[in-house]
Amino acid sequence: MGAMIGRVPDRATLVARACEQTGLSDFGDSWFFANIDALIPALNDEARLSAAGIDSASAMIVNGLVNRLRHVELIKRHPEILDERVEVAAVVVGLPRTGSTMLHRMLASAPGMTGTRWFETQNYAPFPNETRGDPEPRREAARGFLDYMIATIPDLMSIHPMSIDQPDEELIILGQLYSSTMIEGTYHVPGYARWLTENDRVQCYRDLKQILQSLQWQDRRREGAKWVLKTPGHLLALDAVIELFPEAKIVMTHRDPVATVPSYCSMEHSLYQMVSDRVDPASVAAFWVPRLAELLDRFMTVREQAAAHHFVDVHYADLLSDPIGEGTRVLEAAGVEVTPDVRAGMAEWIEANKREDRAPHKYALEDFGLVRSDVEQRFAAYRAAFLERI
Repeated sequence: MGAMIGRVPDRATLVARACEQTGLSDFGDSWFFANIDALIPALNDEARLSAAGIDSASAMIVNGLVNRLRHVELIKRHPEILDERVEVAAVVVGLPRTGSTMLHRMLASAPGMTGTRWFETQNYAPFPNETRGDPEPRREAARGFLDYMIATIPDLMSIHPMSIDQPDEELIILGQLYSSTMIEGTYHVPGYARWLTENDRVQCYRDLKQILQSLQWQDRRREGAKWVLKTPGHLLALDAVIELFPEAKIVMTHRDPVATVPSYCSMEHSLYQMVSDRVDPASVAAFWVPRLAELLDRFMTVREQAAAHHFVDVHYADLLSDPIGEGTRVLEAAGVEVTPDVRAGMAEWIEANKREDRAPHKYALEDFGLVRSDVEQRFAAYRAAFLERI
């Protein structure tokens, strides 16, 4: 054990910081305090945080609290936000590295469609004195944070390309409610991941729906648009997703875990290095291989129980060979009319975001102490059900 370098403070201290920063004190329903109380011990006892990691984790918790305070204040000032009608056409839920980002951004960028933008996921509530419809202060803050991330993880853009205005994952918003796999994707906290799995997963989706109402109210260009949501983290609570967004198609992107698992472990290894000086590749795999398998098991369980019409399957190879065709199929299944403008919008996104414009992302099973046969066996039921096509 190295020398103690401090700890993430307790919830009361972090709450006080958020209140001081905003001059606000009303969190609305504080159901998520229990999540914070489960998270802090895991950060201190499991995550092997560096000094930078302690600062990062503390700031992450405070930022979520700040957004909550500002959001509650916004709703009090503008109760008409709760009258916004949010229409979610599709929720993309494939495992990481299965083409889900490509599909999500292509769909959400088409005319008449929308998704949460990366800068909005960082701060979903407007900054003080921000003019409605002009989120430039939040865009600027997001630009600074993204520059920091790229400087810290030089290969990030080859793993998961980002820009502040591209559609990105609500995972980040749910993370600010301390209710998503974003947290275990940033910090090695197996105990917290287990707690999250075993506790209520519906309330955060009620709050997410209200946040989407707010984002729609903030940007009138979204009026009448249909939302496309996306994150592998939704697999943790697909039953809640279906309950809160019953009209949405659940779009599952499929690719062999033997190909995706080492890629994702490589990404997680990079992310953990931002917050810990003691990151062991084997421990990354020891957590994420069973975690990803668990997410797929939960998907298959909900799929067996829910009506078949909720689901649309997209195979990675088909998405790469005919992205517009697959995008059209998904939108039509979701009841969206695919006009020439919509097809052109999808094609424009594909042209602007070609894979060959990015550096290749290199990884191998062996880098993480993994054996192909073990990974095949771990995901055998999923592979048999969805990948072994005749």
